[in-house]
Amino acid sequence: MALDRIDEQLVALLQDDARSTFADLGAAVGLSAPAAKRRVDRLRTTGVITGFTAVVDPAALGWTTEAYVELFCAPRTTPAAVFAVAAKHPQVVSSCTVSGEANALLHLRAADVHDFERILERIEAEPVVVRTKSVIVLSRGPSRSTTD
Repeated sequence: MALDRIDEQLVALLQDDARSTFADLGAAVGLSAPAAKRRVDRLRTTGVITGFTAVVDPAALGWTTEAYVELFCAPRTTPAAVFAVAAKHPQVVSSCTVSGEANALLHLRAADVHDFERILERIEAEPVVVRTKSVIVLSRGPSRSTTD
């Protein structure tokens, strides 16, 4: 679906605050509230907007350690099997299969280094996992929107 300027603005506004009212969205892009609602409904129907979510401060949950873990899996391990491993561990905040030497990359959050080590041991014990390679995040720069 081709997006026009107003659609792009609505998507950006919703990425900033998915709880914006249709009146606020409409005012920001020069539409009435009902017209803004129709646009957002169309963006949802066509799959441009796939859902709404809450952004949570990991530190508020006690997850102050962040790491990325490369998974090296047994031959012929399917992406579904990799994602099943990730789904077993609530500390895995995202997972993807990748090109290169590793089969997958996991993004984890943990309470501390000892908690991270415990999670990593559990992941390494999964039958499809041959080995892992990890890096712990020291600091993080500002995030960028996907519309930048």
